[in-house]
Amino acid sequence: MALYSASVKPVSRSSGRSATAAAAYRNAERIIDERTGDIHDYTRRSGVDHVESFAPVGMAPQSGSELWNKAEAAEVRKNARVAREVLVALPHELDQVQRRELAKSIAQGLADRYGTAGTLAVHQPDREG
Repeated sequence: MALYSASVKPVSRSSGRSATAAAAYRNAERIIDERTGDIHDYTRRSGVDHVESFAPVGMAPQSGSELWNKAEAAEVRKNARVAREVLVALPHELDQVQRRELAKSIAQGLADRYGTAGTLAVHQPDREG
């Protein structure tokens, strides 16, 4: 039987997090935080199968670095919530293509419903599925 779970976590400066660091980690990318000058380099991280930007219908998706630096710049408060992470555990019975398509469908649905842009990262299942 296919099981899944989903959770939403805020990325808040008050907890010492940044949107650029969170995106670099999830996407296994290198992103320079233009606000602080910090370099977040997770390019050596393994297990990330697919990364893609998404946006509501009618808007062009932006690169992860550009998008998350804009999110950081848009908020000036020291306790701002600069982003949200939506973590979805997909059923392990899905193959690689099915996981990608399901993740894209979920991301596009959220973008269209809430008028927001973001990046999605599909990770390979762990040893337990």
